[in-house]
Amino acid sequence: MIIPGYLYCARFSAISFAGISGNESITMDWDKLRIFHAVADAGSLTHAGDQLHLSQSAISRQIRALEDSLNATLFHRHARGLILTEQGELLFDATKAMMRRLDTATARIRDSEEEVFGELRVTTTIGFGTLWLAPRLPKLFEKYPELNIDLMLEEQVLDLPMREADVAIRMKEPSQADLIRKRLMSVHMCLYASQDYLAQKGTPERPGDLSGHRLICQNPRSAQVGAGATLVQELMTNDIPSLLTVNNYYGVLQAVLHNLGIGVLPDYLSRDFPQLVRVLPEIHSVEVPVFLAYPSELRQSKRISAFRDFVQEEIILYRKEVQKQSDS
Repeated sequence: MIIPGYLYCARFSAISFAGISGNESITMDWDKLRIFHAVADAGSLTHAGDQLHLSQSAISRQIRALEDSLNATLFHRHARGLILTEQGELLFDATKAMMRRLDTATARIRDSEEEVFGELRVTTTIGFGTLWLAPRLPKLFEKYPELNIDLMLEEQVLDLPMREADVAIRMKEPSQADLIRKRLMSVHMCLYASQDYLAQKGTPERPGDLSGHRLICQNPRSAQVGAGATLVQELMTNDIPSLLTVNNYYGVLQAVLHNLGIGVLPDYLSRDFPQLVRVLPEIHSVEVPVFLAYPSELRQSKRISAFRDFVQEEIILYRKEVQKQSDS
C-alpha cells in the first residue's frame, strides 16, 4: 500500500519521507514510529507500555534510537509525563495521518467479507447516546454478536473525514461535503416533571406559574443544542425562583425523576420514561433535526450499513410506539 507523502517498504519495515529537521531523506523503522505514536498519544511511557505490552525500558530505548536517527528531541521529559516538542508535534501529525489511512485500508479489507464483525466507532451526544441509543443496542448485538461498538459520547463534533469516528448521530445537519447523511427524526425540547412532583407542587397552567417551581436545565455555558439554550433563555423571563443546571440531559432527567423540579428535556424521552409528565405543552423549542452521517469512503462498509439499518428500524418502531401512545 502506498501512502501519499510516505513510502512504506515492506521488505525493510521502514518508512521514508522528508526529514523532520531538514530536507534530507530519512528512513525510519516502522516499529519505532508505531511506538512513538503510542507514547505521544498516551503521554507517558508507562501507559504506552501497557498498550503495546512492552517494558518501559524497551520503549525508552526505541524512542532514544528514533531521536538519534532524526537528530532531534521529540519529547520534553517532566515528572508528570511527556510533552511533545515542536519536532515531536510534526512527527505525531505524520503518524496520525498514517494511522488513519491504515485504519481505512483495514476497514475496507475487512468489509470485503460477508460477515459483519470488527470495530465500529460511533459518536453522538451524551444525552442521545445514554438515553436513546445505548438501551437499544442489545438488539444490534443480538443480530451481530461479533460486532464491537466504541460508543464515544460527547457534545463536541468529531471530524468524520479525518476518521476521528466512523459514524455520527448529530443534532444538526453535517456541513462537510464528503459525508453521506440521512435525516432520522426531529426533536423538540419540552418541559417535563414527575407525577410525584406535580402531585406535591401542583401543575402549572400558564408560563407565569413557573415562578413557583424550580427549573432544571442544561448549563447555558455548556455545549448543547442551540434550540435548547434559546428555550431556557425564554423560560428565565418568568422569574424562576430556583435553578438547577447540569452539563448534560442525562443529569437533567435524573433530577426530574427525583422530584427536584420541572426540567427541559428532549421529547424522545417520553416513550421510554412513561413516568414523565409533559408540562405546558404549548411551550417547546424549535425543531431540531437529527442526522446520521458517515464518510463517503465508507459507503461499502458492512458495519456502517448494519448500524444504519438498525438505527432506521428503531426510529420507525419508535415513531409507531409514540403514535400509539398519543392515540390511547
